[in-house]
Amino acid sequence: MKKYWGILIGLLVLLLITACSNNTNPTQTSKELMKKDWSEIEKDVKGTKVRIYMWGGDEGINQYMDEWVAPRLKKQFGITLERVPMDAPEFLKKLMNEKKANHTEGNMDIIWINGENFKNAKENDLLFGPFANQLPNVKKYVDTEALDVKYDFGTKVDGMEAPWGKVQFVYQYDQAKVPNPPKTFAELKKWIKENPGKFTYPDPTDFTGNAFLRQIFYESVGDVQTILDKGYDEQFAAENSKKMWEYLNEIEPYLWRQGKTYPNDLTELDRLYSQGEVYMTMGYNEARAESFIDKGIFPETTKTFVLESGSIGNTHFLAIPFNSPNKEGALTAINFLLSPDAQLTKLEPTYWGENMSLDPKALSEKDQARLNSIHRGDSVLPAETLKQYLQPEVNAQYVTWLKENWINEVVQEK
Repeated sequence: MKKYWGILIGLLVLLLITACSNNTNPTQTSKELMKKDWSEIEKDVKGTKVRIYMWGGDEGINQYMDEWVAPRLKKQFGITLERVPMDAPEFLKKLMNEKKANHTEGNMDIIWINGENFKNAKENDLLFGPFANQLPNVKKYVDTEALDVKYDFGTKVDGMEAPWGKVQFVYQYDQAKVPNPPKTFAELKKWIKENPGKFTYPDPTDFTGNAFLRQIFYESVGDVQTILDKGYDEQFAAENSKKMWEYLNEIEPYLWRQGKTYPNDLTELDRLYSQGEVYMTMGYNEARAESFIDKGIFPETTKTFVLESGSIGNTHFLAIPFNSPNKEGALTAINFLLSPDAQLTKLEPTYWGENMSLDPKALSEKDQARLNSIHRGDSVLPAETLKQYLQPEVNAQYVTWLKENWINEVVQEK
């Protein structure tokens, strides 16, 4: 009998230890959890595990998470970070099945999402929150009124995800051949006509080509906020896109190969640029030219520019699943990932080289000095310039609308 009492007492002690090491409640609402002091949240996560489900296809990103982030979460908070490589559609399908099965405790604590994936997750109640705007580092360092933070591809964020990083659409050009790049779409049109055959853009079925069209669509409408407020509306798009189609048809005869054909994708446009057939290329990453220059693919005289009418930025986010078993740990980890130290390290080319989600003006003098000392490359525009012209993505359905209507309005108009 004493033997069994000993076993029972041992099991009770083990349960108490387990409860203390993972002091979480998977069914807690955001209101309940956010009533706790932040210091209490950080204290409760000691000895717990946080699983982050994220795309794992970039070695630099993986090294940043495994070699820099994970050891610091362990040292500062006692959190063991487990990175689980998985594409967003896969883990969202998993979450959807768990929701249907009323599975209130899953195994995902943080997910890396944006765009259509966020829209689906939010509309199907797959996320915990709102939480983002209550994180200390969001309050202190993030411009929560910025449109690219308030909206994720046209979907209101409403604090259901926290901005982790940004990339921005820029044009690359050969400074030796284009000493004074255009500043507006009007100047770009003038330059194209004066330099026939030296500019083109990818077919809008390609993501980059479509982004080029979206920026002209913004200008055609006159105000991106109007598009955001309107949401996806085909009649609105048709009525406000006439200037865009006129612009594209006017420049078409002066494009590469007289606009009779277009590069299939960005890879083909980059090849034309690298061979000197065109003097400009473009892309959805303000630092993308650096690796091409380093590899000798792009000329060393490659620089970048954005137009004064704006540059579309793609902000990506971190969210917490509705059934995360360690929401306190997730909150703590996300807040750490939005700290100046983590964001500035992510910006450095050592690992990732990606732009911050923080407002540079909100940084301390010491961190601003560190920011200014980071050399992303001679072709990369200053952070303040990028932020000045940053514009958000609009509803993802416009991507399809532009692709389909470009065929009718431009290609078939020949």
